[in-house]
Amino acid sequence: MHMADALLSPAVAAVMYASSGTTAGISIHQLKKENNPAQLPTMAVGAALVFAGQMINYTIPGTGSSGHICGGMLLSALLGPQAGFLSMIVILAIQCLFFADGGLMALGANVWNMAFYGCFVGYYLIWRPILRSHWFGDGARAVRLRIIAASVIGCVVTLQLGAFSVVLETSLSGITELPFGAFVALMQPIHLAIGLVEGAVTAAVLCFVYSARPELVREADAAGVSAKGSVKSVVAVLTAVTVLVGGGLSLLASSNPDGLEWALFGNAESGYSENMGLDEEAYGVESAVADKAASLQEGTAFLPDYAFPDSESAAGTTVSGLVGAAMVAIVAAAVCVIGGAYRRKHS
Repeated sequence: MHMADALLSPAVAAVMYASSGTTAGISIHQLKKENNPAQLPTMAVGAALVFAGQMINYTIPGTGSSGHICGGMLLSALLGPQAGFLSMIVILAIQCLFFADGGLMALGANVWNMAFYGCFVGYYLIWRPILRSHWFGDGARAVRLRIIAASVIGCVVTLQLGAFSVVLETSLSGITELPFGAFVALMQPIHLAIGLVEGAVTAAVLCFVYSARPELVREADAAGVSAKGSVKSVVAVLTAVTVLVGGGLSLLASSNPDGLEWALFGNAESGYSENMGLDEEAYGVESAVADKAASLQEGTAFLPDYAFPDSESAAGTTVSGLVGAAMVAIVAAAVCVIGGAYRRKHS
């Protein structure tokens, strides 16, 4: 769902930057009140895992499309909505600046569409109410079922909201070749399928964490549940999965266009519909701001499209997965350390 700059007018892009930036500022302010240094390793490995997970596009059968996880629900369930949102900003900014995934001018919109809904709407309106409910009864088994239900419902709902926001943003940007009704009719069903898969993946990860260290899953009742491992062991397992996914399984990612690209351009080459049928080389709106953003992005992206420049070597994907995950983990940890130092200084 990473939007390109061509899908936005500078005015709409500026509004989305302001919206995402304001939310980030509020999140930072709220996190100043917390003091949880033990969250640092979870924040680092969680963000790295989501980065690696986003590299794997899974095929949506019968459509010619593919999807990947967003990760907002997963991170907010482990870190809380504020820390989860800031972690998502780190992920999306690194993807944009160093891998040319999503436009630089569109970064504010991508943060809103892919992070805000999963971290805040998903957490406060879906995750927390379900985990605090008595669905499925009491006991560890009931908690796991609530985790599964909240993960699937949350991912489906928040991806629907993110997909609809993409349609609204392009409509407000005046891109007349994307009629509102037709674009909605393409975006919502495909992201329903993508959301169901993300919900299953999110549930699997969170159920593992709950079984190993139940206190790491926000709002999950840990009473009477014995931990099966240490926090270090959980972090070690998630780190190993991150390396496996980013450095190995990413090579198996589907080559089909993701949900947004599929809606815009179709997949006629593989025998599927053209959908909106836009020209991949010339579509959307042009602006001096977008041109400047693209120029800056070309200068910073040292592994564009998760590959070595001017090379089709599979090693480029592996290196991108490992380097990107490491960068995300380091920056996320740095954010946590700096925040902790600030709290100690002003306490």
